[in-house]
Amino acid sequence: MLWRVIQTRPFQRLRRVKQLGFSELVFPGATHTRFAHSLGVFHTARQLLASVQRSLGGGRGDYNVAQARFALTAALVHDVGHGMFSHAFEAVGKILNLPLARHETVSDRLIRSGEIGVVLDETYGRGFADNVADLIGREQPKTLYDAVVTSQFDADRLDYMQRDRMMTGVHSGAVDVTWLLQNLEVADVQVTSDEEKVGTIQTLVLGPKAFHVAESYVLALFHLHPNVYFHKATRGAEQILRVLMLRIFELVRADLASKTGLPANHPLIQFAKNPDDLNRVLALDDSVLLGGLSMMAEAEDVGIKRRSAQLSERRLLRCIDIWEAAAERLSPAGREDTAARAARIARINLACNRVMERAAEAPAALFDNYTRDPYKRFQDSRTPPNQIHILQGGRPRDMAELSVVVASAEPFRICRAYIERGDTATEDMLRNIIRTSVPGRSNPNE
Repeated sequence: MLWRVIQTRPFQRLRRVKQLGFSELVFPGATHTRFAHSLGVFHTARQLLASVQRSLGGGRGDYNVAQARFALTAALVHDVGHGMFSHAFEAVGKILNLPLARHETVSDRLIRSGEIGVVLDETYGRGFADNVADLIGREQPKTLYDAVVTSQFDADRLDYMQRDRMMTGVHSGAVDVTWLLQNLEVADVQVTSDEEKVGTIQTLVLGPKAFHVAESYVLALFHLHPNVYFHKATRGAEQILRVLMLRIFELVRADLASKTGLPANHPLIQFAKNPDDLNRVLALDDSVLLGGLSMMAEAEDVGIKRRSAQLSERRLLRCIDIWEAAAERLSPAGREDTAARAARIARINLACNRVMERAAEAPAALFDNYTRDPYKRFQDSRTPPNQIHILQGGRPRDMAELSVVVASAEPFRICRAYIERGDTATEDMLRNIIRTSVPGRSNPNE
């Protein structure tokens, strides 16, 4: 059944959607696709479910074959709705309020009623596709089998952590995934409501021998964000794509599509005309945009012409790191303890917020503001299957309760502005906003 799913048009389209979008502009080897990643998640899900079956065979309960099938299928098709250049495309859809720019929405439709859904229901009966879509759509895992697909220790993270590190050549934070899988089992975890015990739930847990490797897993996964996913050049290219797509939509909606340089039947033009048509969405992939850059470089519209040339020739924007600038102005005079460091980081974040509030003063700049937590503690996720549990003293405990390193890891934040190279007026304006918004010692280089 899953072999038939792989042969469908929506799944084969993933061969033309890169996993890391514009990251190959920084890491030339990062050309792997959502297709390869999806197969890897499927493979890893089988390994996780084999551990579940082995553990439950030891008398902890019955292995639920039906739930396992839902999880295995969901692992394979969880990314089938991703648009061109993955998350960069979603940022455009968020600004324009386009439901089908969200990969979750597209995946849900493809699985429930599209070609993939037909294959699923023909094999296992009506309702199988809905169960798979429901599993993928849950914000938090409800069961042990859900956790295989969507949790802080799931097949998705286990695959992309290894695959992205290998393809980018980032070798820091190596993790022994084989050892983690060998130490994986099922255990009952206490569920509470309003601090009262209400029962137990089965979930994945790691044995005590895997504690330090699990700690490395959390940190290695987290370190990929500043080193790879949020690299300033990659995010700068995403900003160019965002502006380019917004301008295409603006011209198409004004009945000026000819100014884009693209023919009337080009998939980008057709999508802009009818973004609620699922077939128009499925016609988009990385090759569609990249193939259209040469045509847009000859566009009548100056903005389209400039942005397309920037992407095709890798003439990226200049980055001004607001967070780093604020941190420099608020740097400590000497050594600081943990509490003092936390207080200083809080001041840096407040300073970034003040700068962002004044961002309208620099209309020529593009801004990138995002925060990522290294690990969601139980009070934030409210569901035991979402946590990484370690067996200690015969009972499962949350990773953050045992690891000082994980518990004290600060959230990673980016707060950046991107400007055209040579635009000294906008740069001076931004530097002045930072100086007047962030109290502290001045930089002699300013």
